[in-house]
Formats: sequence, C-alpha cells, structure tokens
Amino acid sequence: MAHLQQSAVKQIEEICDRYKDEDTPLMMILSDIQKEYGYIPLEVQELVSEKTGIGVAEIYGVVTFYSFFSLKPKGKNVVGCCLGTACYVKGAQQVIDKFSEILGIKPGETSEDGMFTLDALRCIGACGIAPAVQINGTVYPKMSVDKVAPLIEQYKGGQA
Repeated sequence: MAHLQQSAVKQIEEICDRYKDEDTPLMMILSDIQKEYGYIPLEVQELVSEKTGIGVAEIYGVVTFYSFFSLKPKGKNVVGCCLGTACYVKGAQQVIDKFSEILGIKPGETSEDGMFTLDALRCIGACGIAPAVQINGTVYPKMSVDKVAPLIEQYKGGQA
C-alpha cells in the first residue's frame, strides 16, 4: 500500500465506513471509488479488503466481472461501442473498427495522450437506435463508419 497517498487512503476508508452497516456493501463501495478515482487498482482492492474483511479474490472477481469497473485509469473521453446483437447486426463491428483505426488503440486500451479509452460494450439497452455508441455517458444513435471521424474531432476540440 506504499503507492497510495495518505489522503487517498483516508478517503477510501471513509467510503468503506459509509457502508459499514449494509449487508452487502461491496458494489456500493467499489462504485463510489470508481466514481472518485476512475479506476480500482490492486492496492485499493487490498485496502478495501482490510477495511471490510472481504477477501481480495472476491473483490478482484467483482472488479473484473463488471465492465463499468476498471483496473487501469481511463482516458478523458471513454468511447463505448455497443456490440450487443441488435447493434452488431447493424454494423457495430465496423464502427468500433473505425474508432480503433482512427484512435490507434484496440478495445480496452487508452490512447498515449490519455484523451481516449475505447471499450467494447455488450449491450447498453439502446437496441432501437442501433448501432449505438456512448461517449462519457452521452449516447449517439444509429452510428455509422462515416460519422466516427467527425465525432472524434468534436471531442478532440473539447466541443462535445
């Protein structure tokens, strides 16, 4: 735990204390930590384990199972391309391939400048507007390959 600053340790302990009376606090604790820091590295998982008595293996299992948790820092702009069935059959694979090509990263990676993270999502519940892309929580409907470059430019310029 030598990597964590004392202020971070204190804040994580406070988050754990918030949910000490809950029967199953883990998801709430991890969610708050993810919102605060953007990711949940192993050092943080170990601290949560010490504070809650929940095993590191169980915590790691939860963090790696749910796609909204991350072990690594994400970029300023998180691009999630839905690859659920409805989106996939309407061309989502070509859309994510275009994002990958333009950004120079594969799904699950972050650009070297820290501006973009590209994620492949299983289903975002936007089947009626497939293929859907989500950037920083904003959903873009009926995405097509020719819309990818202009959308990236909006976020590069800080206009989106």
